[in-house]
Amino acid sequence: MSDNSAISLPNASPAAESPFIQELVKQWRAQDGRGAWDKISDEVLIAPYIVTREQRRSLPLMGDPDAKTLLRLELFYSAVGLAIERRTGVAAMPMIKLHQEGFGRVVLLAGRLVVVSRNLRDVHRFGFESMEKLAAEGEKLVDAGVEMVNSFPEVVNYNS
Repeated sequence: MSDNSAISLPNASPAAESPFIQELVKQWRAQDGRGAWDKISDEVLIAPYIVTREQRRSLPLMGDPDAKTLLRLELFYSAVGLAIERRTGVAAMPMIKLHQEGFGRVVLLAGRLVVVSRNLRDVHRFGFESMEKLAAEGEKLVDAGVEMVNSFPEVVNYNS
């Protein structure tokens, strides 16, 4: 990581060092093919995932998710899948199906096995109250996915 002290948040969270947050940062950095974000700190890069209660209250109850929010959602679940793959050696790919109003489902598939399944609601309000909650939720999903892969290896490692 390059020196980002000029841009870093004043009170960077220790959660920023969690394996899931690091995987999420890698997902974001992979989106920057031209190096425009090289001088942006990791904390600033993933700051849009932090949505305080006040911010959430200011958002309408019903709304259509914008492209930036959809990208955040997609990269969050891609990071979950890659973290599962790093721990198990088995690729877990996300599939997201959303209604235009932000309701739907996300599943992560490893072979023929659904390792993570989540209903999505109010995607236009997608975010977490703190970096710690973001890290905890990501790690929880990764742990659940790893447990599924380890519990059903015959479904994951099928021969077609």
